[in-house]
Amino acid sequence: MPETVGFSLNFIHPLMMWSLLALSGYALFLGIRSKKLRTTQDAELRKQLAKSKVSQRHFLVGSLVLALMVLGTFLGMGVTYLNNGKLFVGPHLLAGAAMACMIALAAGLAPLMQRGNVVARKAHVGLNMGVMTLFLWQALTGMEIVNRIWVNR
Repeated sequence: MPETVGFSLNFIHPLMMWSLLALSGYALFLGIRSKKLRTTQDAELRKQLAKSKVSQRHFLVGSLVLALMVLGTFLGMGVTYLNNGKLFVGPHLLAGAAMACMIALAAGLAPLMQRGNVVARKAHVGLNMGVMTLFLWQALTGMEIVNRIWVNR
């Protein structure tokens, strides 16, 4: 593989993850609006939220986040392996793998939540808040890695 191609591949994962962080924020926003739809006593607000199909959009965007998170995790590991012949096992890799597992667990709770299981709903929210917290930290450590790649070019 030409050196410029290998070097350029290093930036696909970070660009994808920053986009995914923004998409995750949107999924969070939709989740909050979906909760508002379930819990509000305001008939007009309920009608407006139901009309905008906020719950369905949360489900769809969340599904996309899950798929892209898993894809992005393996893409990052694959590019690292292609360019270096090994993975660097450290906090960034381990936290990324944990995030992929956590988001899969959170998505797996959807059928239980659809049946009204409150414990599953709380676990879903807790797991996803953990993912978002790790994601913000990952963004910072990822930029440190990108900077090292850029400087050592």
